Amino acid sequence: MTDALHVHRYGPKRPAEVLAIHGLTGHGRRWETLSLGHLPETAVLAPDLLGHGRSSWDAPWTIDANAAALAALLDGPALVVGHSFGGAVALHLAAAHPELVTQLVLLDPAVGLDGRWMREIADEMLSSPDYPDRAEARDEKVNGSWGEVPTDELERELDEHLITLPTGRVGWRISVPAMMSYWSELARPIAWPTVPVTLVRATRTAPAYVSDALVNGLRDRLGADFTLLDFDCDHMVAQAMPVETAAVIRDRLT
Repeated sequence: MTDALHVHRYGPKRPAEVLAIHGLTGHGRRWETLSLGHLPETAVLAPDLLGHGRSSWDAPWTIDANAAALAALLDGPALVVGHSFGGAVALHLAAAHPELVTQLVLLDPAVGLDGRWMREIADEMLSSPDYPDRAEARDEKVNGSWGEVPTDELERELDEHLITLPTGRVGWRISVPAMMSYWSELARPIAWPTVPVTLVRATRTAPAYVSDALVNGLRDRLGADFTLLDFDCDHMVAQAMPVETAAVIRDRLT
């Protein structure tokens, strides 16, 4: 299963200290600026998830399939950082393979979400999965959760992830059928970990992905091994606040 994932590696050439898991419709290079610019001393493994980027687009498109593929990548225990959908994958990886996860850092995780809300998002994506040109793709991000992200970071995102489709329109380098499956996966029950967890909640995300049920469940189960941090930003935490995000990761590594 390892060869199903396209992997980006940053930092020193040694076994991974950090496994970084991107969100739904994303890709592993989203961690490049954080890794090279703010954690250059850290060995970071940042794969494209199944159905994303340059990884396999073959089914099954499930959280469990991604967790299994990620477990096969690791040579030993690592700190696991998960953003959004990547937070859900990280929780399942920690529940299935606690021996491979030293701690979790969850960046505005999308976990245990409302099924009707997920259906509405999936319907919207299915009805309009692409754009007439790069300008409209950029505008959608600027007017959405990428509004606080620096312009050069947004342009790198477009360069890496936006492709020309056979229709002549442009779209993200993703499998739309896989995305439909993943929106449903986000309505699954929460997988509760036994390892320490730091949860970074983006206070400007509206509607919020981080629920009271998640926060209270982690606090009840982990006690002193659970930390909640509020960042004054929208959903793209690592891109909007890279210095602060890197500081949290570095602190957990030490």
